[in-house]
Order: sequence, then structure tokens, then C-alpha cells
Amino acid sequence: MPATAPSLGGGVELRVDKRLLWVGRAAYPLHNIARVHTFTLHPRRKDATVRFLKNVAITLAVAVALTVLGGLTSIASRDAGSGIVTFVWLGAIAVLIYSFVELMSVLTAQSRYVLAVETSGPSIAMVTSRNPHQLDELVGTIVHAIEHPGTEFVVKVESLVMNPKNYHFGDNVNMYGGTGNVGVAH
Repeated sequence: MPATAPSLGGGVELRVDKRLLWVGRAAYPLHNIARVHTFTLHPRRKDATVRFLKNVAITLAVAVALTVLGGLTSIASRDAGSGIVTFVWLGAIAVLIYSFVELMSVLTAQSRYVLAVETSGPSIAMVTSRNPHQLDELVGTIVHAIEHPGTEFVVKVESLVMNPKNYHFGDNVNMYGGTGNVGVAH
């Protein structure tokens, strides 16, 4: 399935009720929330372009190699092996079209201002709004609910539908002694 650009997935209810933060139908215990923050979610355009170029190079290399191999076997067997060569190039064209569609979905994706709720485990909830000021206010409201156990509220926000591999989440930290390590700076 091609990469999907983030889109507004419709309204979702964000509410605090009985020491639980509900984001739609998902519940997060308030005592388990490690961080609440807003940030701009940017598409990984450079990574998508590099991935596309790698896909093109690999696809063309495999197609050319199979074409040469098919040509050599057809010469050795004195048989016209053009059917296999046609199949190889049709497959290569299909892979290139798929890769191009995936690239374009990331390149045309918009950055989104989101509210993220991170738990002490691997869970993260993200919502967005057409009004960025509303998200900034919600950070304070959620923090107030964490600090004051009796607090309850309900607000309507928008859900975010996206492919997480195509976006940068939070702060990037360079680490020595590894490759591709990305973490969160506090």
C-alpha cells in the first residue's frame, strides 16, 4: 500500500473522565502520561526521495540483469525468450510506478501542527485541529487534569490519519556508536 499523506480523519472526542484521558475510543491513565506537547509534524521528504532513488536503482539493475540473463539463455537454447524479458520489464515498470506514487504522496503531504500525548510505555496519541491555539490550550488543560484528580472535560478535535514511517516525530538526537538512532531530547 502506498504511503499515505496525513489527512484529517474526522472529529474525535478528547476527554478526561475519572482519571482517564480518552482519545476517541482509546483510554490513557493520567498517571501513566509522561509528556504532553505540541509540535509541527514534518514529512520525511529527503528520506522518501532517497528511498525512491534506491528503489529505481535496484529495480533497473535487476531488470537489466534479468534481461541480459534472459538474452544469454535464449541464445544458448536458440529460443526466442522475449516473453520473459517482457514480463521482467512490465514488473519493473509496475514497481517504478508504485515507488513514484509513494514518493509523491510524501512530497505533496502537508506539515501538521499536532498535540501528542506520550505514555511511559511505547504508546503515543496524536490529534490535530484547524485551530493551533486550541491545541496549545489543551496541553495546559491536560496537565491541569494530571495535577488535579477531580478535573473532567470534553473537547472535540480532529484525528490524524497518516503513515508514521514518513514523518519526523519530536526531536532528533545524534548518537555516537550507532547508525539510525533517533531519540527524544529532554
